[in-house]
Amino acid sequence: MRIEAYNQIGQVFNTGRASRIKGSGAVSRRDEVEISQAGRDYQVAKQAVAEASDIREDKVAALKSSIASGNYKVETGDFAAKLLEKYEAYF
Repeated sequence: MRIEAYNQIGQVFNTGRASRIKGSGAVSRRDEVEISQAGRDYQVAKQAVAEASDIREDKVAALKSSIASGNYKVETGDFAAKLLEKYEAYF
């Protein structure tokens, strides 16, 4: 094995020397992250959605009262259209 070849490669790339940082002084910089306004708006919207209820109580209460009183009517055509719409994806 020729060790001289490795020494020559080291000389070409100056691997034997310690690197020095050039400049007027050692300035310590910290990494920073800046979130855009769109990102902040997204976070606010996401938080608002997370805090909102999944159930619209006003709609549920109105439907319950309609069903209880016997006034809730389902249009058969609308029901059939929704049913077919749901099962069209399977065919």
